[in-house]
Amino acid sequence: MSATREAILTEARRWIGTPYRHQGSLIDVGADCLGLVRGVWRAVLGPEPETPPPYTPDWAESRGADDLMDAARRWLIEIPVGEAGVGDVLLFRMGLGAPAKHVAIVSGEDAIIHAYWGRSVCETRLVPWWRRRIAAAFSFPELRADG
Repeated sequence: MSATREAILTEARRWIGTPYRHQGSLIDVGADCLGLVRGVWRAVLGPEPETPPPYTPDWAESRGADDLMDAARRWLIEIPVGEAGVGDVLLFRMGLGAPAKHVAIVSGEDAIIHAYWGRSVCETRLVPWWRRRIAAAFSFPELRADG
């Protein structure tokens, strides 16, 4: 199965309004930022390649390991941050030298779709506050530029 940018964006937008739920990954029921990406993967590519282990809200700080970045590198295709486009995935570090802890799907030149504490899945501007925290960019596997 191959993904298109249009299919990824359409699916991600279907999730808008899904309530924030830590470790959630069900459209209209609840999702966190990782759950959104997992749900889009399932809808566009099929079964997830791995199930994440249970994680606490402070998992990145408490472990010090870059588990989210490591998983992204296992299953997504890393690209230069400046080349990220619609349908690509951005990882964010919430502090200097901190592990990547947040993830979003690019929905436009300056827009992302993501979920974070206290907010449902939403589409927001990629403002300087978020832009400064980008740690890496990835494409879904088998992503085709057309469509």
